This record gives sequence, C-alpha cells and structure tokens, in this order.
Amino acid sequence: MNGVIGRAAILVGLIASVSGAVSIVSAVLTHRNRLVRLSVQYIVFVAGAAVVAFAVMERALITRDFSLAYVAQVGSRSTPPLFNFAALWSALEGSILLWELVLTGYLVAVTIKFRRRLDDPLVAWALAVMLLVAAFFFLLMLGPANPFRAVTGNVPTDGPGPNPLLQNHILMAFHPPMLYLGYVGFTVPFSFAIASLVTGRVGEGWLVQTRRWTLGAWGCLTVGIILGGWWSYEVLGWGGYWGWDPVENASLLPWLTGTAYLHSVMIQERRGMLRVWNLTLLCATFSLTILGTFLTRSGVLQSVHAFSSSGIGPLLIGFFAICSIGSIALIGWRADLLRSPGSIDSPISREAAFLLNNLLFAAFAFVVLLGTVFPLVLEAFNGERVSVGSPYFNRMAVPIGVALLTLMAVAPVFPWRKASWELMRERLLAPAAIAATAMALTVTAAARGPVPVIVFGLGGFAAGAAGRQIVLATRRNGWRGFIGRANGGMIVHMGVVLIAVTLAASGSFSTRAEFTFSPGQQGELGGHTITYLGTRQVTEPQRVSTVVDIQLDNAGIYRPALQRYRNSTTPIGTPSVRSGLLDDVYLTILASPTSGDPTARISMLIMPFTIWLWIGGAVIALGTILAAWPGQRRRPTDPTSAPTHFEREREKPAEDTTP
Repeated sequence: MNGVIGRAAILVGLIASVSGAVSIVSAVLTHRNRLVRLSVQYIVFVAGAAVVAFAVMERALITRDFSLAYVAQVGSRSTPPLFNFAALWSALEGSILLWELVLTGYLVAVTIKFRRRLDDPLVAWALAVMLLVAAFFFLLMLGPANPFRAVTGNVPTDGPGPNPLLQNHILMAFHPPMLYLGYVGFTVPFSFAIASLVTGRVGEGWLVQTRRWTLGAWGCLTVGIILGGWWSYEVLGWGGYWGWDPVENASLLPWLTGTAYLHSVMIQERRGMLRVWNLTLLCATFSLTILGTFLTRSGVLQSVHAFSSSGIGPLLIGFFAICSIGSIALIGWRADLLRSPGSIDSPISREAAFLLNNLLFAAFAFVVLLGTVFPLVLEAFNGERVSVGSPYFNRMAVPIGVALLTLMAVAPVFPWRKASWELMRERLLAPAAIAATAMALTVTAAARGPVPVIVFGLGGFAAGAAGRQIVLATRRNGWRGFIGRANGGMIVHMGVVLIAVTLAASGSFSTRAEFTFSPGQQGELGGHTITYLGTRQVTEPQRVSTVVDIQLDNAGIYRPALQRYRNSTTPIGTPSVRSGLLDDVYLTILASPTSGDPTARISMLIMPFTIWLWIGGAVIALGTILAAWPGQRRRPTDPTSAPTHFEREREKPAEDTTP
C-alpha cells in the first residue's frame, strides 16, 4: 500500500507541476491575468503530492515495510528512532524526495508572499520556472530514482540500516536538511532572475524582491557547511573538519558564487552597475547546486559523502547544461537592456573593493571546480584515474583566502564613489592598531610560518573595521544599529574572522602524540595529562562497541570507541572530544586490547580554539538573521538607483523596499 500511494503521489506531482507551468506561461502570453491566478492552484497539488510522498516514505521506514526496496536498503529493526527517521535522506532516492519537499515548500512560500501580485508577469514567470524545476525532480523519482520501487523476489524480514557513519551522531539529522534548505533556496532568486530576463524587467526591482530569499538560502548553506565540518570532526576520527573532499567542494562552489553575488548586488542596487555580472553569478550559483547534486548522487565520485552509482547522472548533467546554456542565451538576448548606467569613479571606493572581491571569489570557485572536476574529465577521455588532494587546494586557496580577508578588512571603511586619504587615515587607525597587536601576540606564541601571523593580523584588522561600524551605528540608532543589511553584514564578518583565525590556529599550533598504555599508565601532551583506566564492551541492538575509558587531567572520563555495526565488518573509530575555549583534547583508539595483548594504543591531539569555529558559524547565522531584519528604509534617488524608461513603463513597485 505504501508503494502504491507513494508512486501515485509522485505521478500527481509531476502532472500538476507540468500543467501548472504550461498554464501559467500560456496565460501570461495571452494576457489573461485571471487565468494566472487560477493556474496557481496547481501549486496546491504539487505541494500536497510532495508532502504525501514524504510522509508515506517515513511511514514505511517507521513501520519497517521491507517490501519497498528503499526501506530494505536503509531500514533496520535495530536502528534507533532518530536515525531511522533520518534514514530517508541517507541514500539516493530519499535524498531526491527530501529535495522535492524543500522545493515545494519554497514554492508555496513564494506564492503566499506574492499572493497579491500573482498576475504580475515577473511573479508569474518565476513561479513557472520553479514549477518546471519541481517537475524535473518529480521526473527523477518517477524514473531512475524511484523511492517506492518494490522488492523483487522474497521480501526480507530485516534490513542493514543506514551507512554506519550516518547513524552515530545526532548531526546526521540536521546537517543534510540544512544543506538542502540552502541548495534549494537558490531556486527562488534564480527563478526571478530568469523571469526578469524573459519579461525584460532587468532593473533593480527584482533584486529587492528576492534579497531576503537569497540571504536566507546563503545562510542555510553556510550553517549546513559548518555542521558538516562539525560532523566530520566528531565522527570520522581524523582530527580535522575540512579535507577538500569532492562532495565538500560541491557544497563550497555555490557558496562562493552566492557570497560574491550578495556583495556585488549592492553595487547594482546603489549604482545600477554589474547587471550582467550579477545575473551570471546568480544563474551560476543555481547551476552549481545542480552540478553538486550530480557529483553527490550520480556515483561518479568515491567519497564518504557520495552515494552509489545510479542512472540519474545523465539526467542531472543534462539539466545542468540546460540551465547553464539557457541562462547564457537569455543574458545575451537582453544584452542591450543590461547596459549599466554608472561606472566606478575611483579605485579607492567600496564599489572597486566589491568588484575585486568578486573577482577573487570567482577565481576561488574556478580553482575548486578545476580540482574537483579535472579528474573526472581526464578519466572520461583516456580512462586514467588521478586524484587532486589537499596540497593542490591548500596551495591555491590560501593566497586567495588571504587576499579575500584583506579586502574584508579594508572594504567596510571605504565610502561609496570616492575616498580621500585623510578620511581613510582616520578610519583605518584603530583597526590597524588591533591588527598590529594581534600579529605581535601571534609571533610571541611561536606560530609556525608567516601565514598564521598574516591571518591573525588581517583578522584583527577586519574585526576592528566591523566593530567600528557597529559601534557607530549603535551610537546613532541604539539597538537598531545591529539590524539591517550593513550592520548584520558586519556581524557576519565577525563570524568569518573567527573561522579564519581558527583555521590558521589549528594549522599552526596543533600537536599530536601516540601512546601505548597498560591500565593505570599516564601520558602528557600540551599541558594535559591522560590516564588509561581500562577497556570494556558495550552491546547495543545495532552495534557492539569497544570502549576505552580515559581520565583527562585527573577529572572527567572520556570514552573513545571502536564500533562494529551489524551491516559492516570494518570497525569504525569514534573519537571522544573534550572541548574548551582555548583548546580541544581529541582522543581516538588506534588499537584496542586483545586477549594476547592487554595494551591499548591511543592517539591524543590538541586542537587550539576549535570551538570558535562552531561559534563563528553561530555568529554568521545571527548576522544573517539581523541582515534580513528590516532596517532603515533608503529611498532610491537619481542617478544611484534610477530605472530606465523601459522599466518605468513596465515595472510595478516592489512590496518590500528595505535595503
């Protein structure tokens, strides 16, 4: 029964999304505004179909309906309830189902937000584009990624459960959905960008309408990436949080282009500049989410994050090509309307800094894309397998990252249009003093190499510049000095500084040692003492764990473990981490005692300031919320944000004009 209902829901969703898109486009082209509003009713069926399909699959997992191949693949009677629920997105078909659910949620939210403007061609075309994207993912589930395919042959009485790495940490329940909220959220601004090109309304009006949607998607993607690093740190046992894994890179690519867009779009809103560039960035961001889906779910990559081989690869790469080529064609078609009315007045201005910032982000994205895709292209052409590892990415990314941090430090003090040297000297004095102090402290702490010293100095400069702006804003406006795009953006910068400094510190000041212990023996590293107390077996329904009890600094007990799951013969090491404001003590088992050898081999890693990486992510999330909060309204004035004559005739004013 679950399979029948689920397949029917997917079919209804596909028919409703295609019918809705065709009906809306037909109504817009024939200028039948009333029919547009009636066509929007298809969205109810699309959303209902996605909700029903998701609910039916969760019901199948909860009731252990092993007649469905997907449940037989990822379900198990011994899996704990939380991970059984999260098993829905632990493999290919369920992840596509979650993607569709999130997409229809955005579709409904956009419809409600613009309910009074549904007959506006811009909104109508945007909804049509979103419906076509939804139709594509329904088509995937009706074909090669069908989550409701029935088991062939005898129905099993139990299943293996999710991948063991995906059921030993609570972040598995939050990291993928948060990433999807970011990935899928970029569909909204992309759809409005396509609608603006189709309708010819390429001015700044659609930017205002989609600003918060873009900011929300970017914030969710940022938090999702941070949660992924946290998961990797606490689950994989290697002591790191970012390894330039190809699937990690797939999530980083749209984040880089999305970050560039959020900066450069301010130039367009204020000066009417960079219209082609912003449209290109936005379309590239959405296209990269599709490329990331291809890399993650087609089976072309070997990764702890990637799923097994499937038949959806050609469809995803084809959809990526359609989105990319179609966007370029539309931008070329509207080239005459996209001419910028303004230009950069001075190289020492916020516009110039943002433009250079964009070029660096684009270069960063190209470096990551090249290193991620080049092995696949080479293998496709001559069958040769090569790997591009961390040395390449670190060598290329570090100088770009330092340059970006430099711009982030100085750009907030630059005024729009042009700056005088006297003004710059006044604004840069305090941040420069903080930077010098930070560099001196880093040198005193005996940092390894010049990069940490530079990063700490630039971090201090950026924090000083951001703090200066926040202080000035709060003096003028009280608590409202924390809200609005500019002030919230400075808080985001604070979070980025925390992350940058933490990355530099962990690479420069971390220390590691290995100990071979008998019960009662002690070891010391970095001012911390560990005492090996003993080893014990812990049996649970889904796994058997070998747990080592270790006393840290004659206080708390920490328990790294080796876990053997029912569906895996390879033991999985699970670290035990003591987090503090100054450092983390990271303990893993290298070898557990056996009947013939009572000793245990323990790895002890001291990671400085790691907790500030997660705190930095929280600060970014807070800054994103504050940046989306309504701030003081700015009235667009000539010539800064003046629309063209064509736009005056055709474009209606936006409901939300908050900068």
